[in-house]
Amino acid sequence: MGSSADAFRRSRRRNRFEANRFALAAMALALLSVLLLLASGLGNRWGLWDYRMAFRLLGWGAWGGLAGAALSLAGIVWTGLRHSRRGVLYAVVGLLAGAIAFGAPWQMRQRAKEVPPIHDITTDTDNPPRFLAAAALRKGAPNGIEYAGANTASQQKQAYADIVPLALGLAPADAFARCLDAARFLGWEIDAAVPEEGRIEATDTTLFFGFKDDIVVRITQTAAGSRVDVRSASRVGRSDLGTNAKRVRAFLRAVARG
Repeated sequence: MGSSADAFRRSRRRNRFEANRFALAAMALALLSVLLLLASGLGNRWGLWDYRMAFRLLGWGAWGGLAGAALSLAGIVWTGLRHSRRGVLYAVVGLLAGAIAFGAPWQMRQRAKEVPPIHDITTDTDNPPRFLAAAALRKGAPNGIEYAGANTASQQKQAYADIVPLALGLAPADAFARCLDAARFLGWEIDAAVPEEGRIEATDTTLFFGFKDDIVVRITQTAAGSRVDVRSASRVGRSDLGTNAKRVRAFLRAVARG
């Protein structure tokens, strides 16, 4: 009788150990996927690899996170049946980590489906402001400084119909000063500020991946004051996930508020 009870306890401990080990492995996979997610962006920002490798790591992290979450869900059931609090904790942490590793890239993918696959946004699609100072900065970048043309303009107008020139009742010199203040307020790195040409060029860096996007602002005189046009374009990538449109809107709002 005692021998049977001991064997039962040993079997129970062994089953609990195996369940815990499974949950721990699932958690490790999920946490590794989170690390891949973080490394994808930070590595690109720090210059350890280019954006292609960054997106590759992002994809690996996403699929690893999905697998880690699924295994952790199974781990919750298994460790729960074995009444192992430690195992359940491992599995819950793995489930949350896996959800993060998969969820962030999935949201990016969904966002890409909602916006047109363009990366050059301007308030004047017929005569976009020209990049001059940015030409040297974009040397070797996959995306050139020339505006893509009618197809890009058509897609922008359908998706971002609200992005239009800003009219200000200010003299060009005053409008220039306000635009320069707005660019600095938004944290842009000023590359050129030429009042006599009504031209401001700047660089903005995205938060996570550290992508460099270029902006040019053009101020022209009108009968009522000044007209402000702005153009924001990514150096890399086909789609900007709406980043440039968001940046242009933020700049126009800042200028309008003064």
